[in-house]
Amino acid sequence: MLMGHKDFVTVQISNENTYVQIHKPELTGDKVISSAHSRFLIKKGWKGSRKNIPAAYLTGYSAGKKALEKGTNSAILYSGTSQYTQRMAAALKGVTDAGLKIPADEKTFPTNDRINGEHLKIKNDVKNIKSSIDTEVGH
Repeated sequence: MLMGHKDFVTVQISNENTYVQIHKPELTGDKVISSAHSRFLIKKGWKGSRKNIPAAYLTGYSAGKKALEKGTNSAILYSGTSQYTQRMAAALKGVTDAGLKIPADEKTFPTNDRINGEHLKIKNDVKNIKSSIDTEVGH
């Protein structure tokens, strides 16, 4: 990645939260361009898990919007030794929906029903939270 000079996205999913960062590789160490932690969803009235598919999507969307604001418009996914899961795919879809160009196969992304949490017992208004992220970030 350092040789390719490409910015990269990392997605970490813990027991409780989702954490998405966008990095710029540098010889002295990677520089974090933007990051989002799913805890920000609590302030938006989020109920239930912050590591599920809709939470991962919105966390990726927030990180992507912040990166765009700082002038980054493309990146690649770096998963390290982690397996590519539906939650990671949801976070990546969030970053791409925010406007970053990332080489990824759309077929690997979760369906819109899953992104919107139709499969969950505890429902959250994903569209409303997404538009509030747009308002906050200023785009």
